[in-house]
Amino acid sequence: MKQHVVSVLVENRSGTLSRVSGLFSRRGFNIDSLTVGETEDPSVSRMTIAVTGAAPVLEQIVKQLSKLVDVIAVREIESAACIRREIMLVKIAADEKSRPAVLEIAGIFRSRIIDVSPTTITVEATGDIEKLDGLLLLLSPYGILELARTGLVALERGAKVLSVAPAATAEATAPLPLSISK
Repeated sequence: MKQHVVSVLVENRSGTLSRVSGLFSRRGFNIDSLTVGETEDPSVSRMTIAVTGAAPVLEQIVKQLSKLVDVIAVREIESAACIRREIMLVKIAADEKSRPAVLEIAGIFRSRIIDVSPTTITVEATGDIEKLDGLLLLLSPYGILELARTGLVALERGAKVLSVAPAATAEATAPLPLSISK
């Protein structure tokens, strides 16, 4: 089965996340990654959802997401046509003997050292999932003490956008106008 990335614009209200994630769980989909944050418009949030499953079932979920009241727009993002990133913080055991090797590995992956103690180094890395997994593979022999990942964020490449058109005189309760460019 293939991993799918779905971008969803939603109204920034309490309960919206619960309704969207509930739709996935009712259909038996495990969410691999879920990232939510405000867009340029504070009343709108963008959800980036990564799920693994069969394409026909995901297509049905996308259609049902579109019917939710809080959902403004939804679209599956093709992996080949998008920019995908994740941030990872990883704390590694590093004494004075292993510290140079850990620093070298972090440098190769263009990671930043954000904390050093006599027994640990904390690294911040940004990149696609494969890059972060590769970094973890090389750091694991030294001892990974803690790990935190943000989850996937993604945008489509080029001029293609999923956004809400600005509404100059719309009332707060009026539906938000949608602008989808292909």
